[in-house]
Amino acid sequence: MLHSEDRRGEHRFFGLPRSKSVALVSPVTAARWLLVLVVLAGIYFFHGFVVPVLAALVIAFASWPLYGRLLVRLGGNRTLAATIAILLILGFIIGPILIASTYAFHEIREWIGWAVETNRTGAPTPLWIRDLPVIGGWLDMQWARFLDHPGAIGELTQIVSGANIGNIYRVALAASGKAFSLLLAMLFMLIALFFIYRDGETFAGQVDRLGERILPSRWERISRVVPATISATVTGMTLIAIGEGIVLGIAYWVAGVPSAVTLGVLTGIMALFPGGAPLSFTLVSLYLVSSGSPTAGLALFAWGSVELFIVDKTLRPRLVGGPVKLPFLPTFFGLIGGVKTMGFLGLFIGPVLMALLVAIWREWIREVDLSLAEELEAEAPSPPPHPVDPRDQAS
Repeated sequence: MLHSEDRRGEHRFFGLPRSKSVALVSPVTAARWLLVLVVLAGIYFFHGFVVPVLAALVIAFASWPLYGRLLVRLGGNRTLAATIAILLILGFIIGPILIASTYAFHEIREWIGWAVETNRTGAPTPLWIRDLPVIGGWLDMQWARFLDHPGAIGELTQIVSGANIGNIYRVALAASGKAFSLLLAMLFMLIALFFIYRDGETFAGQVDRLGERILPSRWERISRVVPATISATVTGMTLIAIGEGIVLGIAYWVAGVPSAVTLGVLTGIMALFPGGAPLSFTLVSLYLVSSGSPTAGLALFAWGSVELFIVDKTLRPRLVGGPVKLPFLPTFFGLIGGVKTMGFLGLFIGPVLMALLVAIWREWIREVDLSLAEELEAEAPSPPPHPVDPRDQAS
């Protein structure tokens, strides 16, 4: 028969069980494999939330000292403190966006007015474009061909839109999808940040207990380096970018550059990238020289070079990196790799990850050096015993 029957009359297809039989897989091994499977399933289903959660962690580490002060002022009410902190971060994010949108709308309106007037009467080639070395003559010919007669803007618009209407539609559709994805990512980031603020200390205590179990001799040092490194890296990069945008924006205004505020904002954003700020003020200086203001262009270039030298030699080493002073190459790889992998958020996450890797590497090197020093001290021959003076024995 294919099955047997036990004492209670229940049918068992594999015979009667034996209470003292040995398990095929030990409970500890089964629990470990089950944990691995659960972690892999979580990574598979929730990998889309990795970037928002990492961004929330970076912001929380960078702003935790300020949040701690807010929590003390509110008498330890974590939910209220987390809510106020999220509202302040929303204001910090939305405020600059509204200001930038206002200036962008103003600039777009001026460009539209210029395009309408150019389409009505035509526009000659600007002198600074005509005077550009090497390519000035070619640009002058192209300008005269497409823009130097009435109705030129309308004709150019019909040519571009008629030949590329499908590409324009796909680009607009992709841009709207990217904007919606960015909005969702920011929403998930704010939700995660709220719970990190509210329950961060409890979760950090649990992580500390787990870390002491995994790395009993290293966890205490590494866990203290991580928040200090993240806070210093993010805060330093943000302050330096804002400062360079403001200082160079004022310099643009003094030099008489049009749209100085917009160019200052763009310079601040470019300052997050290695070599971004020098490229920005060099291009603006070349524009001033080409447009007939060589003194202003040379003065702007000299001022930007002095300001960049001061920032790179004094402020950046003290602000960026915290306990881990990142060299240029890891910072560059962190920025470029972060942007390529995670987009704009990678500007902050990439250098932080590189800072953590450098911190862990230096901790391990320090432990190796200490171990070698202890081994050399143990292997060193002990000094010979000091001979005893017979007079001391007699006394």
